[in-house]
Amino acid sequence: MKNNIIRLFLCICLLSSGMAMGQQQINEPFKIGTESFMLNGKPFVIRCGEMHFARIPRAYWRHRLKMAKAVGLNTVCAYLFWNFHETSPGKFTWEGQADAAEFCKIAQEEGLYVLLRPGPYACAEWEFGGLPWWLLKKKDIKLRTQDPYYMERCRRYLKEVGRVLAPLQITNGGPIIMTQVENEYGSYGSDKEYMLKTRDYLKEAGFVVPLFSCDGTVQLKNDVQKDIFAVVNFGNNPEAAFKALREVQPTGPLMCGEYYPGWFDSWGAPHHTGSNDHLIKELGWMLDRNASFSIYMIHGGTSFGLWAGANCQPYTPETSSYDYDAPISENGNATPKFDELRNTLKKYLQPGEVLTDVPAPIPVQKIAPFNLTAVAPIMPQLSKPVLSDTTLFMEDLNQGYGMMLYETNLPAGAKRKLDFTEVHDYAEVFIGNKFIGVLNRMKNEHIINIPELSKPAKLRVLVEAMGRVNYGYYLPDRKGLQGEVYSITGEEKAMLKGWKHYSIPLGEGNPQFKYSAINTIPKLNGPGFYKGYFNTNSKSDFYLDMRWFKKGVAWINGHCLGRYWNIGPTQTMYVPGVWLNNGRNEVVVLDLHRPVKPRLQGLDKPILDSLTTNETISSNHREPGQKFGNNQNSLIYTGAMENTGKWQTFTFSPKNGRYLALEALSNFTGDQFAALAEVELLDEHGEQISRNSWKVVYADSEELKGNDGKSENLFDLQYTSIWHSQWKDLAPKYPHQVVIDLGNKTTIGGIKMLPRQDMETGRIKDFRIYLAGELFKGL
Repeated sequence: MKNNIIRLFLCICLLSSGMAMGQQQINEPFKIGTESFMLNGKPFVIRCGEMHFARIPRAYWRHRLKMAKAVGLNTVCAYLFWNFHETSPGKFTWEGQADAAEFCKIAQEEGLYVLLRPGPYACAEWEFGGLPWWLLKKKDIKLRTQDPYYMERCRRYLKEVGRVLAPLQITNGGPIIMTQVENEYGSYGSDKEYMLKTRDYLKEAGFVVPLFSCDGTVQLKNDVQKDIFAVVNFGNNPEAAFKALREVQPTGPLMCGEYYPGWFDSWGAPHHTGSNDHLIKELGWMLDRNASFSIYMIHGGTSFGLWAGANCQPYTPETSSYDYDAPISENGNATPKFDELRNTLKKYLQPGEVLTDVPAPIPVQKIAPFNLTAVAPIMPQLSKPVLSDTTLFMEDLNQGYGMMLYETNLPAGAKRKLDFTEVHDYAEVFIGNKFIGVLNRMKNEHIINIPELSKPAKLRVLVEAMGRVNYGYYLPDRKGLQGEVYSITGEEKAMLKGWKHYSIPLGEGNPQFKYSAINTIPKLNGPGFYKGYFNTNSKSDFYLDMRWFKKGVAWINGHCLGRYWNIGPTQTMYVPGVWLNNGRNEVVVLDLHRPVKPRLQGLDKPILDSLTTNETISSNHREPGQKFGNNQNSLIYTGAMENTGKWQTFTFSPKNGRYLALEALSNFTGDQFAALAEVELLDEHGEQISRNSWKVVYADSEELKGNDGKSENLFDLQYTSIWHSQWKDLAPKYPHQVVIDLGNKTTIGGIKMLPRQDMETGRIKDFRIYLAGELFKGL
């Protein structure tokens, strides 16, 4: 009897154990093992690619996901952009183009799992890094910190994300297998408590799948948490990157969270491309070692509307095209990179997997040239102004995007200068109706000369807001005039007051202005909207050729295509065929200047790499006759770097000065090229010195045509961008110098330098550091 009772008890225990194990398997179909990811109890290698549903017309979502599956991926990575879903406080949108749940469901239907990246911060070269503009209405807000106001809004947003998307986790039979906590926080801060609170908000919102964080190799140490799985982002040298990951996370599967096949484009800089061979070689290296990855981007798409962001410092807004030289082109078609990637990934399919067929290409068409026949001048049609003694930000007027006109009176008097302190981002200055000139934040312009005035006149300043900064310490990027405006005559300086502010919001939907026939309006010397029509019976894609226009925004049938600018590199705008009508289609173009002709046409191929050399923003920081020369009296340090991709620190006796010169004397390959990714300075206590006021005032050599090798890349916070000496037309020999104005006299006790990450070429070996209170001799 006793034995029977014992047997019965053991059976119950085994049954209970089996039920518990079964429950665990049901609740954890995907988990992170000590060596690999586990999917339904079997090792699983994540072959992932990033695509953003906000950058793809909804009607094309399934096509793009089919393309991702056909290239050999088993997962897609999806950012959520907070500002795309909460356009005003407390008002959430999850429908239409913002239907994130539907995107995930389609991914699952096409055989793809989903890595969800909800933010709250995203970056992604998206306006304000995905943060809502209305956060900036609070003047003392501290973004990406434990600021109570910021954290409460993050918590509310993530709770809403959980309401919509937590039901689609794999534990509920959905496609979401992992969720990211924040994004690349180590490049911004090191407050690990902030990361833990953000993690807790995701758990509170109902996310039970594994949580992960991502960062670059040199930032990992700043935000890695023991209970948040870490992945590493890089675009080259996976062996070194995974070694850095192992230093902070000794066990677990290896994964690259962002592997870069190309790069994004900025206005005024060459179009970026990435090597196909490099991509295939390094992905193959990872797969041979069962390492997982996500290709950023597998398909870039387009930053439609006014959603393209900007980097800073210096301020460099990104193009509307987010082609990224990705394997799937901007309009969704296969590229040679796609074909090579597909041929590679088919060798690494897991048991039972087969490659799906590549979808048919999206058809493209040409549109014959047509004229725009109506025009709406802007300044005569402005609404009631907001009055203030001092200038206000755009956000103060409860405006997120678009333009603002500032207006005040100037007294009669002699020639003078107007100092606007700082302009965000592009301003046209008028006296009465006469155009005086442009102030461009990209060139750090904020002073303009005003002619003699025989009588009082009206000063008008039209400010266009381009993308808010999406990366780094300049995130609080409020738009408009940034401070007091001074009239300067000789030694006299007077602040201008009594400002009128006219709001001109822009975005989705055609701007509501009254139009007149273009032949009844005298030629404009100011901004205006131009309208016209074309006919087509095809709903095929095309690229709107903007080369007759100069700078502004374009709309097709009320859909905002984004910004254009004749400086390049992009000269066309992608028009999805699904936004066309059969028959007549309406085009509206805002041009801040007078167009060459009010004329457009549609091309069947994009123009992604055409800089207008006479207007390119990037320019050499060297005037004719300038030469660094002999400045030995300012020399404070001589040293040598190691041939690695790691940060290298050099300390010395503290010195004080305003102008710092880095002089490269040699490299490790024995040729004439110099390259460097980042420079940081340390004070007398070893603490990092702010780079907010830095400005390059001289560079003996920088490559601006063959690639983006401008000297400002030394302090742009982007470790994949570099300063590179010239190589395309000329190849000057060593030594090479870059001189930086620190903004004010600063005490320096050390310098940190990050070599270029992608290859050895140009890595500096021997160098000198100079520091002076006044600009160096010869400059």
